Amino acid sequence: MATVLSGTSGALYYKPAGTSATFKATNVTVADDEITIGTYLNFQVGDKVQFTAGGGTLPAGITAATDYYVIAYTASTGVLQVSATSGGSTITITDVGTDGSSPFGVDFAEFQSVGDCREWSFEVTREELDTTTIGGTLGQSAPFRTFITGFADGTGSATVYFTDDDTTIANRLIEDVIQRKQAGATFKLYTDLVLSSGSPDDTASTSIEVPAVINSASFAVTPDDAQAVEISFRPTSAPAFDFARS
Repeated sequence: MATVLSGTSGALYYKPAGTSATFKATNVTVADDEITIGTYLNFQVGDKVQFTAGGGTLPAGITAATDYYVIAYTASTGVLQVSATSGGSTITITDVGTDGSSPFGVDFAEFQSVGDCREWSFEVTREELDTTTIGGTLGQSAPFRTFITGFADGTGSATVYFTDDDTTIANRLIEDVIQRKQAGATFKLYTDLVLSSGSPDDTASTSIEVPAVINSASFAVTPDDAQAVEISFRPTSAPAFDFARS
């Protein structure tokens, strides 16, 4: 007999808004080991990122699918510098690379646990398309309309505790509601989280991955309760449902 899951089986993980960008070879400055990725994004010092080649060849000094750490990002100019280690020195770039069929990419590397999340919810709805036709054989009972399902949509929410540590991913999630460029914002909603060596084991866990826009944050302060903020979001593309354990 199957085991019924409880709320404690779940968890919320998140990739921050504004942490997905593209660039071309012409955006690489070898002399300064800098990459111009776009202005007013949300990369922060210490963020772990990875690069993709887009079918081309990344600048020499950068390897695809390898972890790097942001050591500087200037929002007003879009200039990014990364290191091979957290807090390390800037990597040395010796050529600008070769553009491919798609631009190079740089993205937040992995989901982080929102440890201050009290609850989350996600609802999927489908349109109803009326396919009733006129005519047919009349009888004693009234004919029923017929329907088929159409496009799907989704809405989600999460209640997150506000803390005095502005470095937490929970506080960053709250702040992301006012981030103008939200590309990269992605929720990983675990319905059953299984950890392996302290990290999620996605083979053994079940989850819903939702690329999203964050469209509201509701703040409330009462004397008797911890400060909690309710976040609302909706998908920007189809969520990925992974309920298989294999």
